[in-house]
Amino acid sequence: MRYMCFSVCSKAIDALNDGGCAQETYMNRRTFLSVAAGLAAWDSGAKSGSIPIIDSHIHLFDPRRPEGVPWPEKDNKVLYQPALPDRFRRVTRGLGIVGAIEIECSPWLEDNQWVLDIAAHDTMIVGTVGDLVPGTPDFRKQLERFRQNPLFRGIRYGNLWGRNLTEDLSRGEYISDLKALADANLGMDSANPDPALVSALVRLTDKIPNLRLVLDHLPQLEPPTEPMARKQLQADLRELAARPQVYFKLSAVLRPVDGHVHLDLDFYRSRLDELWGMLGEDKVIYGSDWPNSDTKGSYQQGLNVIREYVTGKGAAAEKFFWKNSIRAYQWVKRAPNQPEATVAWRPPSQHAVAKTQNPA
Repeated sequence: MRYMCFSVCSKAIDALNDGGCAQETYMNRRTFLSVAAGLAAWDSGAKSGSIPIIDSHIHLFDPRRPEGVPWPEKDNKVLYQPALPDRFRRVTRGLGIVGAIEIECSPWLEDNQWVLDIAAHDTMIVGTVGDLVPGTPDFRKQLERFRQNPLFRGIRYGNLWGRNLTEDLSRGEYISDLKALADANLGMDSANPDPALVSALVRLTDKIPNLRLVLDHLPQLEPPTEPMARKQLQADLRELAARPQVYFKLSAVLRPVDGHVHLDLDFYRSRLDELWGMLGEDKVIYGSDWPNSDTKGSYQQGLNVIREYVTGKGAAAEKFFWKNSIRAYQWVKRAPNQPEATVAWRPPSQHAVAKTQNPA
């Protein structure tokens, strides 16, 4: 018993000092005990037969490239460093992560190809979600280009890069291009939800019922304080959850409050309960938001919170950690330790792995 306590406590110390925190982390009794408890739960789960985890939300970039990167900014001391699959493997070693889906973090066209080239060399990456702009003249051409690679699983569009889905819904060419995306059996991730975006997504799926849609970062969505607005948001989320092609990421769970990031589940439990109850166990998906999550805590600290929450839900844990992501993304099984997916891996064509051009 003393050895087990020492082992778990040592892991707790390592977790608190794991690379990537934006703020100086210090050891206080409450933080120490909460992390130790989470790691004890993790060890217990591993011994009883650990659940493989697909992380459905990571970002890849390399500021060392000659053309640089559009994000993150150079003055961000936490994020402005290479975020590549080998580093992701190191960060997640021993945590049960067997695969990841890369989500775009660049509006540069050729960064779609850059990510696919990087992913081709590491089986950890089971899919990528790129950046193409529906309603622009070259959308169909570029969609046809990138969809030749089976790792390309769709596009991201929402509250980023100055885009406005609410306005775009009135443009016929925009809707037509998204119908082409859906007809190609590819999906769309929304970005950084707020009530206006959620409402727009209801109208979008009215127009294109067969479009697979994934809403990200639901724990970061602040519900309106005005009662009628909050009620409308809840109604919109329930309506989306009732649609068979729509899924939701309980990603980026940790968040700072008054400059402090809580690492204990109790702080997040009520919001997670609300979302889980509204959306249902068949619709929720795990995602970390790595390395952006490093600004709030280490990878393990974020995973500990959501894993402790989901562990008590029985068979739903497998749905959350990998099964639902197959339905949402139809990602590619590339390694023996990855659970069965619906799409078999095949090497991309020569066209699909063309060398990256300078997007600057």
